[in-house]
Amino acid sequence: MATLVFDADSFLATAGVGRKLLQFKTGQPFFTQGDAADSIFYVQHGRIKITVVSTAGKEATVTLIGAQEFIGEESLVSIPGRRLATATALSSCTVMKIQRQEMIRALHEQPTLSDKFLALLLIRSMRTQADLVDHLFNSSEKRLARILLLMAEFGKPDEQEMLIPQITQETLAEMVGTTRSRVSFFMNRFRKLGFIEYDGRITVHKSLLNVVLHE
Repeated sequence: MATLVFDADSFLATAGVGRKLLQFKTGQPFFTQGDAADSIFYVQHGRIKITVVSTAGKEATVTLIGAQEFIGEESLVSIPGRRLATATALSSCTVMKIQRQEMIRALHEQPTLSDKFLALLLIRSMRTQADLVDHLFNSSEKRLARILLLMAEFGKPDEQEMLIPQITQETLAEMVGTTRSRVSFFMNRFRKLGFIEYDGRITVHKSLLNVVLHE
């Protein structure tokens, strides 16, 4: 009898035991900071905003998550705890929700899934490190340009421009670490220079790379 070969991509794309395919609308939360961390999500389509709230009640946007990424990986620690942040859909999203025990079982038993999961976590870690360097050494203008380029997912072949999900200037200001008025100033400058088109929704042109690369 032929042995079935485990397919990590199929596991993350199709519903099964402990796995459910879900649709989320723009603005709908996946989970809220302080909720029980009982599952992990794999994003098939869409964009998600990760925010945290301080004890004083101040909210800050930590990062944005896109397709082929995990959210809620804190649920996999040895002792189940609480959500460390809030995840909210920035656009319509399709995700695979995997129960904690099912994901742990699959990671232990299936090396291909473990390799994929580790590779994605390493990419996230490298991006987090790059974000830290960006905040420490780059100007607000460069940080904003980099965030817009990341949201537009530049680096894919033959893509010259991209319409990014709707996002407020307040959220961009939180991510950049500056004020809304400064974000508005830079956005207007980018538009006048032809780097972006901005009419409710933002279209990013590849020429915005000039801001990031210019010394």
